[in-house]
This record gives sequence, structure tokens and C-alpha cells, in this order.
Amino acid sequence: MPLSEHEQRLLDQIERALYAEDPKFASTVRGARLRRPSRRRRLQGIALFVLGVALLVLGVVLPLKPGGVPVVSLLGFLVMFFGALLTLTAIRHGDQAEESGGEAGGASNVTKLRRSSFSQRMEERFRKRFDEDR
Repeated sequence: MPLSEHEQRLLDQIERALYAEDPKFASTVRGARLRRPSRRRRLQGIALFVLGVALLVLGVVLPLKPGGVPVVSLLGFLVMFFGALLTLTAIRHGDQAEESGGEAGGASNVTKLRRSSFSQRMEERFRKRFDEDR
């Protein structure tokens, strides 16, 4: 739900007062640098996943199978698994950082996009009932 003009003005006043009182803290809170390591981790995870797929295929092609176990393919699967795990955890932590950054920076569309369709429907039903009672 977007802020009214009055609420937006109050929020702007609070922000200006915060900048005037403690500019270092305000710049730390405002700076969205939390997403950079997450982006790097995502790229590292994707690279590991691709490397794992390549090792998996290479292990199938190579005749190197000591004891009948395709060691290179197993290693490729493990690398691929950890790459996917790293990517998914980076995405999850990145989303949490964006949500907390959005709350600190005021109203944003991030929370609207993150809401499930169920909660949106329930909120819409509540608004309709509330408006009908008036």
C-alpha cells in the first residue's frame, strides 16, 4: 500500500533529520551495498554449477573408472550440487537484504513483489469488506 502524501512528507523529514544528525550512519543505512557480495556468490555458484556439469559429462566420456566407479563424474556431481546450493543460498540472502534495505529506505515495490498471491487476495477481500461497511 503506497504512502499518502502526508506520510511521505513525514518520512522525508525524518530522513533529512537523520542525515543532519548522523550522516555516517545514514549513508551506511542508505547504501545498498549488501547485494554486491550476493551477486558475486550467485555468479560463483553458477560457475561452479557449469564446471560440475562439464566434469559430469567429461567423467562419462573418459574411460577412467577405478574400481568401476566414475570418480570424475561423482566429483562433477558434487561440484554441481555445491554450486547450485551456493547460488540458491545467495539468492535467498540477497532477497532478505533487499527487503530489509527497502524497509530502511522507505516504501518500495520490493515487498509488493515478494507478497504471495494468496496474501494479496486476502488483503483485497479485507479492503472490499471494510469499504462496504462504511
